[in-house]
Amino acid sequence: MGIHPTAIVAPSADLGEDVDIGPYCVVGGRVRLGDRVRLESHVVVDGDTWVGNDSEIFPFATIGCQPQDKKLKGDEPGGRLRIGEHNRIRESVTIHGGTAYGSGETRIGDYNMLLVGAHIGHDATVGSHVVFTNGAMAAGHTVIGDRAILGAMVGIHQFARIGRLAMIGAGAMVSHDAPPFATIQGDRAKLVAVNLIGMDRNGFDVEQKAIVKRVFRLLFWRSGPLHDRLEAVRDNPLHRDPLAREIVDFVASSKRGVCSPRSGRLSPHASARQKDLESGDATMA
Repeated sequence: MGIHPTAIVAPSADLGEDVDIGPYCVVGGRVRLGDRVRLESHVVVDGDTWVGNDSEIFPFATIGCQPQDKKLKGDEPGGRLRIGEHNRIRESVTIHGGTAYGSGETRIGDYNMLLVGAHIGHDATVGSHVVFTNGAMAAGHTVIGDRAILGAMVGIHQFARIGRLAMIGAGAMVSHDAPPFATIQGDRAKLVAVNLIGMDRNGFDVEQKAIVKRVFRLLFWRSGPLHDRLEAVRDNPLHRDPLAREIVDFVASSKRGVCSPRSGRLSPHASARQKDLESGDATMA
């Protein structure tokens, strides 16, 4: 274990084996750093914060300080911040713990990449293998699913959810839920496609991709009330597939509403093809 002489580490901080704390870092008294955690330099880790094994935090990152919530009074501390293993937290990233006005905990999984200037707000939940590109920000109470990618300067509205393996294009302002496997773009963000590239990279086969595309067509790219479209998918043999159920359950449980398709994305021939789509006979482009 190496602690640079200019670092300030509270005596009550819990440090694992082979922790490396670089110049001018500050580590608070309720902090727990796992084995082989590395703080490069000028890093602040405070509050009730745990950082998992083999994680690395780069200069000027600020982790676990008082959340940005106007309901907090004076020096009222934030709640828990739990960061998993093998995370890479780059320069100037900010992550806040939970509050008594939310879940009380901000939780981040394993093997995430949080690039320069990213922000994760209080009471948020981030899965594993997630990428926050430079300047991407998730507000308080958000939920980011496993293997999601947030492009540069993306903003996720408070309480919004990002589904598993969703791809959020650079600069998108996401005020509604982004379904699993979706590609989302624009301000305000719209659903534009299935994230086929992400599915390829994560080992999904041709049949699985076809199932997701078919569900998207039935659920998002046809007219009619959302409730009716959900029931159409539930009544379809497709719903026996776990991927189809994941998408349907995500949409059905949305409290903010789901990102709507981009204008013009609904095919003008949708009604003519509806019967074929529901029976599974149409060719999926």
